[in-house]
Amino acid sequence: MAKNKTSYLCSACGASAPSYLGRCPECQAWGSFQEQVSLTKPKTDTLRTRTLVGGGAEVNTPRITRLSDVVLENAEVYSSGFPELDRVLGGGVMPGGYVLVGGDPGIGKSTLMLQMASHVGQQGKFVLYVAGEESPYQIKTRAERLAVATEAISILALTNIQQVLESIRQARPDLVIIDSIQSMYCADVSGTPGSVSQIKECAAILMEAAKSLNIPVFLIGHVTKEGTVSGPKLLEHTVDAVLYFEGDKYQNLRILRTVKNRFGSTQEIGVFEMAEQGLREIANPSELFLSQSMLGAAGNQPGSVVAATIEGSRPILVEIQALVGQSAYATPRRVGNGIEYNRLHQIVAVLERRLGLDFSRQDVYVNVVGGLRIDEPAADLAVAVAIISSARNLSVITGTVVAGEIGLTGEIRPVRQCQNRWQEVARIGFERMLIPRMELPPTGIPQNLQLLPVATLADAVKACFAPLGAGAVGARSQSGHYTDERTGEVWTDSLMEEVAP
Repeated sequence: MAKNKTSYLCSACGASAPSYLGRCPECQAWGSFQEQVSLTKPKTDTLRTRTLVGGGAEVNTPRITRLSDVVLENAEVYSSGFPELDRVLGGGVMPGGYVLVGGDPGIGKSTLMLQMASHVGQQGKFVLYVAGEESPYQIKTRAERLAVATEAISILALTNIQQVLESIRQARPDLVIIDSIQSMYCADVSGTPGSVSQIKECAAILMEAAKSLNIPVFLIGHVTKEGTVSGPKLLEHTVDAVLYFEGDKYQNLRILRTVKNRFGSTQEIGVFEMAEQGLREIANPSELFLSQSMLGAAGNQPGSVVAATIEGSRPILVEIQALVGQSAYATPRRVGNGIEYNRLHQIVAVLERRLGLDFSRQDVYVNVVGGLRIDEPAADLAVAVAIISSARNLSVITGTVVAGEIGLTGEIRPVRQCQNRWQEVARIGFERMLIPRMELPPTGIPQNLQLLPVATLADAVKACFAPLGAGAVGARSQSGHYTDERTGEVWTDSLMEEVAP
């Protein structure tokens, strides 16, 4: 006779314990254990084996094969219809690939998958869209609003994973989209849909289907309030790629970012814009992230500077803004939107120690315009220049772009793919670019671009604010001071302390 068995599963990593634990011994998460009640049954062949092989069929014992004897088949990697999505996936849709797409509610996950299904279907492939949360009528209404090819998509409105898997085995589609994994349930496993045990089993069943039938499967996953995919962490370990759809639901910009990819780089991003007829790709993200003042001839305002960043293999120019103001509290605030908080603290500390600035009574706010998040250290110099520009109320020389990592001693350290950065700068139309000083002279410089190698923060400040650029030493007097021709101010070598003329 079957008996109830009570166990506790960690919602973060899927670890099991016979009793409740306040802290998971595996992933060290607090308060993550949830009670699971199941019926003890005699062990038989698993559901995945019975369904994939066929009911009642004899299971063949796997044969051990030498790696040298494995024959490589030419897998057809086809396009998803979105070059931005292909870039993130590592070249396109891989047969047998298992991809998880997560994001906040209403961000556009289902819209992206529906448009991708339409593009793939128009290539002559059979696309199966498994709807676990919406009816076919609702999906048809959205498809007509998005103007997608509805005749290229087949809908299966089911939540029972056994029936879904049997339909996949019989139809053998070229692409399967599950919307969503939290809505699927397995009758042989206890718990409600969306619980740890249900997600764990359904994900394992779909993974075996994708690998054994060589069918690409895309899972849509909900996220928690912390921003992670709902369910056990094992779900992210199971799939081949994990994509996060980011963006503010009150704005049109959407960023598709990969945090795990067995087929390509995890540094690539896809840039989209949400329009009335669905998602639209942004072919030139640099112009999107730059304001009209940065692209025009009027010049930028104090506290604003353009940074040359790299996302994967793509150079992107972004505008970084800073605001320095008097603090009303004993402890001044440090706020960074789009950059790492600890990185901002480090840059401010270097500016105080190496250039003599005093931010002990001033709040510092830094923002990356456009909602992009920058993780690479090559944006350090741009953040520092923006803070100095706001603190001194001076505009950076028009047409200047900055790239460089700041060390703790105030030196400007080299950055990767520097040549790709200045090629993008020249393509957009900027005339000056600050780069770290290199041992070998750079080659392939466009004629309309002036490169200004800098070695220290003081050199960078001269290149950004001095009328003669990095060669401003020619304007220095014998006393070590020089005069800014635009404002008439006299500066010391540190460029931070104003002195009497």
